[in-house]
Amino acid sequence: MIRAAFRLAVMALAAQPYVATAQGQIGTVERGYYVCELPGTANGAAGIEQPEENFRIANASRYEADGGSGTYLRRGNRLTMTSGPRAGDSYLVVSDTFFRKIENGEPGRLRCVRTKR
Repeated sequence: MIRAAFRLAVMALAAQPYVATAQGQIGTVERGYYVCELPGTANGAAGIEQPEENFRIANASRYEADGGSGTYLRRGNRLTMTSGPRAGDSYLVVSDTFFRKIENGEPGRLRCVRTKR
C-alpha cells in the first residue's frame, strides 16, 4: 500500500513541468544604492529622479527602501521584491547594475541604476 502510494506520488511529480529551469537560476544583485528615474527630455535633464522608488541592496537577499526593509529574489533576468515596502514589485535585469521596473507585464519607463552615495 505504501509502495503504491509512493510510486503514484513519484509519477505525479514526474508529470509536472520543471519550473525552475523556465524561471532562470537564482542569483543576487550588486550591493549598493539604486537611483530610480524616468527618462528626461531633449532640452532638459537626461533623467528625472523618482526618490520614492529608490532602494538599497543591503546584502545577498535584503533591500531597504522608504518604509522599511524586505527581501528580494533574483531568478535569471527578473528581480522581484518578495516582502517589505516593495513586495510585489518586479524589475527586468538589463545588466548587473541597471534594472527596468515591470509595469503591466512589460518593462516600463522607470529605470534604476546603481550609484555611489
